[in-house]
Amino acid sequence: MEIRNIAIIAHVDHGKTSLTDAILRQTGAVAEGITMDSNELEQERGITIYSKNASFLYRGSKVNIVDTPGHADFSSEVERVLRAIDAVILVVDAVEGPMPQTKFVLKKSLELGLVPILVINKIDKKEARPAEVHEEVLELFLELNANDRQLSFATVYASAKAGYARFHPSDASGDLTPLFDTIIQRVSPAPADAGKPLRFQPFNLAYDNFLGRLAIGRVYEGQTNLGQNVFVKTPDGQSRPGKITKLFTFSGLARKEAKNAEAGDIVMLAGLVDVDIGDTVCGDKDVLPLPAIAVDEPTIVLGLLVNNSPFAGRAGKFVTSRQIKERLMRELEVNVGLKIDFSLPDQFKIYGRGELHIAVLLENMRREGYELQVSQPQVITKRVAGRLQEPFEEVIVDAPEEFSGAVIENLGKRRGVLTDLKKSGSGAHVRLTFNIPTRGLLGFRQQFLLITRGEGILTARTTGFADFAGDIERREFGSMVSMAAGKALAHALDNLQQRGVLYIKPGEEVYQGMIIGSTSRGEDLTVNPIKGKHLTNVRSAGEEGIQLKVPLEIDLEKGLELIAQDEFLEVTPKSVRLRKKLLSAIERVREKRQKVKPG
Repeated sequence: MEIRNIAIIAHVDHGKTSLTDAILRQTGAVAEGITMDSNELEQERGITIYSKNASFLYRGSKVNIVDTPGHADFSSEVERVLRAIDAVILVVDAVEGPMPQTKFVLKKSLELGLVPILVINKIDKKEARPAEVHEEVLELFLELNANDRQLSFATVYASAKAGYARFHPSDASGDLTPLFDTIIQRVSPAPADAGKPLRFQPFNLAYDNFLGRLAIGRVYEGQTNLGQNVFVKTPDGQSRPGKITKLFTFSGLARKEAKNAEAGDIVMLAGLVDVDIGDTVCGDKDVLPLPAIAVDEPTIVLGLLVNNSPFAGRAGKFVTSRQIKERLMRELEVNVGLKIDFSLPDQFKIYGRGELHIAVLLENMRREGYELQVSQPQVITKRVAGRLQEPFEEVIVDAPEEFSGAVIENLGKRRGVLTDLKKSGSGAHVRLTFNIPTRGLLGFRQQFLLITRGEGILTARTTGFADFAGDIERREFGSMVSMAAGKALAHALDNLQQRGVLYIKPGEEVYQGMIIGSTSRGEDLTVNPIKGKHLTNVRSAGEEGIQLKVPLEIDLEKGLELIAQDEFLEVTPKSVRLRKKLLSAIERVREKRQKVKPG
């Protein structure tokens, strides 16, 4: 049987997973209602976080298909998948057109010599402009120096949600047959070098309570067999023996036990306890390893510490440094975009691809029962030829034209340089393109929603390192810090809400040094949220009808945006809180004086 290996790539929310689900349903690979985004966090957020693979049969061919994340923070998931497939399906929204992550994933696939199949999705939308989007994608191919073979890409117009594809936008609706036929015609069968010694390389890892570590990858050459003795070779040339104890192939979304698998197939192996992404599993000791899988380097870093707040240990099952370290080491086994420094005595340094990348790790740990606290994210800088450099990003903003001035002004304050401005497809909106230091985006997304009244869309992709852009003032607000411990009272909060935005509700327990809100004047304010009303026999008008505004709920992503340099974000299974590193107001004043002290 011929085997074809493809990956679906796109910008976030352009319809990759919807298209993959429709493909699997229409080929009978899965039942109605089954989706690739099976992870709880993915379903809640509506985005793909982890790459996942499946397969379907069409006209006597087996097609292995890998659904990849669309968010830039999880680009390491995309990079390692592209090495293992033979073609990509590039999905582009018929309204939005190419976006930052479209450019990133397309660039990576073109560099590997892959020829994409373009799917212009969501053509059933009223604002769809498929012809214009096709031209924009062609311009992007030219900008990325695509060769003649890659420029002759096939185009299919589709609505993944409605479950149909067309060769031309005006064709009659049917099913996804035009896309299936294009895959068979345009994607060459995987080379079946079954006579050579085995060479298998994992691009993903999984874990099973009974089988241990599982390696998911492609058989490039030869044949792998159940019970086979193999050699695991690292990119630096080291070799160690191993044995395949279980072998699985994919049928739909399910894994199916097999006795052997030939070159070209994507399979899952068990028994190789220390295999890593990018290693080569060889059937012969003298076989050369495959080239290492390289991923882009992290851009931000933060400190992760044991929770030592007054509320520590109330909600978590795993609270010690040893337990947290074991969990982080397990994460490193499957998360190649993450790096962790375990050498410091009081904290772990977490290096990631962005705030969302780290927030997903923290959210998973929180739900598993871990309790911890983290410091403010900082960008990673380096020196190149004696010059300080920092990561930069290309930012695309789609917003109503009336808000464009405010967006340009605010990003300009954060060292953003406007590189392009044009009308977007919907007419009443504009599309602004900026080049901005990653530092300038930290903590900006919440402010962006306020500037555009929730009508703007901001997307970004890392473009690399460039010369340091200078100082940036990240926060234009201060913190409202509790001076006492106890339960917050409505009377006290009624007075405090005049000073800024509250994070807590009446009756919520607070401690000294906990941040209960933000001040609009930009300076920290020490307050007493448990102060009750002085009782008198005189009754004043309106004192019974206290009207409190709905507090701003702090989740992980908001917390990572709002946190200041002298603060921690406390993360527990039941709550996320902001607090000062030094809980006592006297200690904070003393430290401030030490910093400004001459000499």
